[in-house]
Amino acid sequence: MYVCPRARCARQGREPPLTVHDLNQLLLVCSLVLLVAVAAVRVSSRSGLPSLLVYLGIGVLMGQDGIGDIHFDNAELTQVIGYAALVVILAEGGLGTKWKEIKPALPAASTLALAGVAVSVGVTAAGAHYLTGLEWRQALIIGAVVSSTDAAAVFSVLRRIPLPARVMGTLEAESGFNDAPVVILVVAFSMAGPVEHWYMLIAEIALELAIGAAIGLAVGWAGSWGLRHVALPASGLYPIAVMAIAVVAYAGGAMAHGSGFLGVYLASMVMGNAKLPHWPATRGFADGLGWIAQIGMFVLLGLLVTPHELGDDVWPALVIGLVLTMVARPLSVVLCLTPFRVPWQEQTLMSWAGLRGAVPIILATIPMVEGVEASRRIFNIVFVLVVVYTLLQGPTLPWLARKLRLGEETETTDLGIESAPLERLRGHLLSIAVPDGSKMHGVEVNELRLPSGAAVTLVVRDGKSFVPLPTTVLRHGDELLVVATDPVRDAAERRLRAVSHGGKLAGWLGTNGGTR
Repeated sequence: MYVCPRARCARQGREPPLTVHDLNQLLLVCSLVLLVAVAAVRVSSRSGLPSLLVYLGIGVLMGQDGIGDIHFDNAELTQVIGYAALVVILAEGGLGTKWKEIKPALPAASTLALAGVAVSVGVTAAGAHYLTGLEWRQALIIGAVVSSTDAAAVFSVLRRIPLPARVMGTLEAESGFNDAPVVILVVAFSMAGPVEHWYMLIAEIALELAIGAAIGLAVGWAGSWGLRHVALPASGLYPIAVMAIAVVAYAGGAMAHGSGFLGVYLASMVMGNAKLPHWPATRGFADGLGWIAQIGMFVLLGLLVTPHELGDDVWPALVIGLVLTMVARPLSVVLCLTPFRVPWQEQTLMSWAGLRGAVPIILATIPMVEGVEASRRIFNIVFVLVVVYTLLQGPTLPWLARKLRLGEETETTDLGIESAPLERLRGHLLSIAVPDGSKMHGVEVNELRLPSGAAVTLVVRDGKSFVPLPTTVLRHGDELLVVATDPVRDAAERRLRAVSHGGKLAGWLGTNGGTR
């Protein structure tokens, strides 16, 4: 049986050696795992299953009960790597969050992420205690651990179905916001000694969230201002700078005894809506890092699981998951969203869309690190719960959305605009790809009615480029290069987005360009 060199050396009280040969083997294994994981995304997208299950399966197969026979039981290392991966995932999610979509849903999502979590923790913990016989401390830990939804799991299933903006905005904002209070609750329940004063715990949660939010917004605004006013010598530096700023928000919030997770999400959301230079490249870079973080994190979590120990924990996991899915989640949604007059169809979908993914399994390592009694059992229950109910909910979400008639709306694809600053010329070069569904199709260049100081200088069509005439008709798939002086840059982008959504009569019809 293969034994992890780090674990062997730890038992012998010495540092593990790492030779070039070991590095070569490690690189080979990691590369093969990444390639298998990338190929598995294709399979998961066709089956409707979140890809996290595939990554977990790869880790289990590589583990001590699988074909890899790798022994790994370092919960503390898993927690550290999981936190780092979660920072990257939240940063990627924040960068992709559109303010115009979540703004109307922000009050409802915030209520669901705070009050909804409290309801879910209480109901789930009560079910775990009275139905499975777990002690109150263990029941509260499990209730807190599984009360956080996972944005990556939800949208990997729903991305093929256009949903109303309020539903998508509420689910997205809730998934970004509820990680922070849940982490605080799990840490508090896992610490030695009972929680004596519940009002002190609520005050602590409120303070940490306020500190994290303040630091995240401040870092995001300062980073956006800097990136828009300082021209970097290479376009590849912008994505690196954006991710570094997001990590600064997390680390700054955590070191100030605030919620670093809320900080990184808010900072990334601010930057994601700030029209930064070379934005498509930044989004692609962040998306790639997010995939790597998810793959590495889930494979590691799969390695930490010992499948032959799960047998006794399957029944408690099914019972607790049933309470969470059929009672706790719907009750929290109804109590939190009814005051906002959310229709019952949307409440039904959001109740069933509370998928659990990366965050609960990572949080389940906290009691293991803190030495909580029966912490290994807590981890096993959470692992089984996440796998079983993701298998149940994931494939049925698109079907439920169609049955509730929430997946039939269609929207014009948003226009992707990349901006590169021309510092010495005091201007900007805008790169626009006309997507399918855009009402810019069939519009002549002169009908764009760009502001004075902006002009279409080049069109790329079918791999060939040409300088357009005022009467050149734009088509789907065209790529445009627009040069705009600094004072009219924002107005030119707004006009391009307006035409993409409303056609050449956008201004008269009242259609205006939104933000990203």
